[in-house]
Amino acid sequence: MGRPPTTVLLPTTTWTTACQEVADQLGPDDELLVVCDDESDRVADRDGLPAGVEVVVAGVPDGCSGKANAIDVGMERARHDRIVWTDDDFHHPDDWLATLNADYETHGPVSEVPFFVGQDPLSILLEPGYAFGGTFSVWAGDVIWGGAVIFERSDLDVDAFRKELRQTISDDGLLGEYIDVTTLRRARRVEMGGSVRETLERHVRFMKLVRYHDPPAAVVNIVLLLVLTAFSIRFPLGTGAVLTAMHGAIYLAFGQRRWTALLAYPSVLAMVPLMAYAYARRTFVWGGRRYRWHSKFDVEIVD
Repeated sequence: MGRPPTTVLLPTTTWTTACQEVADQLGPDDELLVVCDDESDRVADRDGLPAGVEVVVAGVPDGCSGKANAIDVGMERARHDRIVWTDDDFHHPDDWLATLNADYETHGPVSEVPFFVGQDPLSILLEPGYAFGGTFSVWAGDVIWGGAVIFERSDLDVDAFRKELRQTISDDGLLGEYIDVTTLRRARRVEMGGSVRETLERHVRFMKLVRYHDPPAAVVNIVLLLVLTAFSIRFPLGTGAVLTAMHGAIYLAFGQRRWTALLAYPSVLAMVPLMAYAYARRTFVWGGRRYRWHSKFDVEIVD
């Protein structure tokens, strides 16, 4: 017996390599909805789309992020009950969609994890911190990553979810409040940054996501980071050795062999001022729009 047909939602404004990779994996009854913002986006008038692929124009967001708006419209247009969310900024191997579907049959809703790879001096410095907070902690806590998650409509209250989605920033942060997933120890490399400014904007968004979707975790993170920083300053050699060994083990556990694990100690020292900066900032830029995130369901698009 074959698997159920699947709808893949991929928000993007351009036809990227990832779009083609996912399109090549579609079964005869699957569909890929490439969701863009506006008719002026380059992907909107692309000719010669592969079979099973449709471009959906979501329109300008109002009171939510562009990503949340795209996912909401995609959920409305999806023909199938089984749904996959993904992003356009990482490699999707040939068996990616088939493997996710097989994982669902075994575990129910599942998510993969990102491994963020720096593209500028600041993001390279922060790689070890993101390996811990954005990869290891996401896996250990069964947290959803919107870049690779599969579920079915029956796994959540779709109407209630979509109503709240249209009022917030984080699509996967909100989804995690509606369904429980098994997060797999399978990492996808995601390039981050490109400039120091881009890295700072991403960091602000990540910090605010935790603040609004999991306030207790935000408090725990602050306390632990302050304690760890104090130890790092008081006992630099011992703490540096432990941090380097721990992050090296995390890298290897997720199949990553990168020299940046050696930056674990300075990465930790950089996190306190960066966390203070993130909480002090009133706005951040994501996908070309500037947002002011007043509270979880109070989002202002500044420009």
